[in-house]
Amino acid sequence: MNKYLQPVSVPDPEALAHVQQLADLAEPYRVGDDVDALFTAAMNEINAWHAERSPYFGRLWAAEGHTLESVEDLHRLPFVHANFFKLHEVLSLPREDTLLTLTSSGTTGQKSQMAFDDFTLRNGQRMVARVFDHYGWITSEDDEPVNYLLSNYQPRPGLNLGTSFTDEYLCHFAPVRSVEYALKHTGSGHEFDPFGCVRALIRFAEEGAPVRILGFPAFLSFTLDRMRELGLPPIQLNPESLVAFGGGWKGEADKQVAKPELYRRIHEQLGIPDERIRDGYGAVEHSVLHMECPNHRLHVPVWARLLVRDVRTLQPLPYGESGYPQFISPYITSVPAQSVLMGDLVTQHAPEECGCGLATPWFEVLGRAGLSRNRSCAVAAAELLKTEGKK
Repeated sequence: MNKYLQPVSVPDPEALAHVQQLADLAEPYRVGDDVDALFTAAMNEINAWHAERSPYFGRLWAAEGHTLESVEDLHRLPFVHANFFKLHEVLSLPREDTLLTLTSSGTTGQKSQMAFDDFTLRNGQRMVARVFDHYGWITSEDDEPVNYLLSNYQPRPGLNLGTSFTDEYLCHFAPVRSVEYALKHTGSGHEFDPFGCVRALIRFAEEGAPVRILGFPAFLSFTLDRMRELGLPPIQLNPESLVAFGGGWKGEADKQVAKPELYRRIHEQLGIPDERIRDGYGAVEHSVLHMECPNHRLHVPVWARLLVRDVRTLQPLPYGESGYPQFISPYITSVPAQSVLMGDLVTQHAPEECGCGLATPWFEVLGRAGLSRNRSCAVAAAELLKTEGKK
């Protein structure tokens, strides 16, 4: 068993017994009345946990909190807007009990500072591992090593970006042959290196080993553009290669390529099958992975629920209508981020509208709402594309 699939214990087995049971569900897309009842009980436990330990959430809960009778009551939960975490640090445990603090943004601008304790960090990693295991993307140490192209920031001392941390972690799911980075550390910052990406992909094709491309889609798209500009013919990467995006195109809408077009270009120029090209949605404020199915729909896993709220009234909306996503999950014990309202615009849809066979709802990200000063790490990364384009 991969070490990231192994058991993870809640900090208080008595107070968080149902949180533990929910975290231990191994099938990421399981549904049923029993699952709904378990999710309800787990949310009641985690709300009580944070209300007792976080003065901020305690006041919020006293003013707006409701004990849940069923999942139908989820809309009554108070939520914290993701932007709150860009301005305030709130903890539900002593500072010395935190293991890691990750941020959501680049080198400048507002940053969400999210602290992780042992359970929250390892539980989040196990959820990701279970999704990858569901799709057969975890291999053993005895399998063929993989060449990685991380469309993200090369590590440096003090770098604590959530996207970089996640991509480094994903390299544990298949043995490493080599690792290349799209954003090279120059000593004074990071610089996008399209020629380095092109050289890496050509080398990977010559070596023939499986390839995994992880991170921001913008940098892979820009690399494919550079290959065409150089007149390079398509290359054929190992068919067991995998593309797993994360981070989005925020701040670079003028260059954004629609997913079907980008996936088609990846298949045509790199030879990677469409079913092995996937996007994922997550955030440092909500570290639950929502991964595309083979039909490229972002399905909500068993450890979370999604509500969509009207952008004007904040009232909950039915399937098919666009609004702000409210992600709900009892996965986190370190910070009261169990019910977070994000700044994206999404629509949620019934499972049967996908056709992939998964029984959980799925959602589509329509775009980003909010103030321009609320820059994410994808925005900061996209600015490097603008700099590269001026050279």
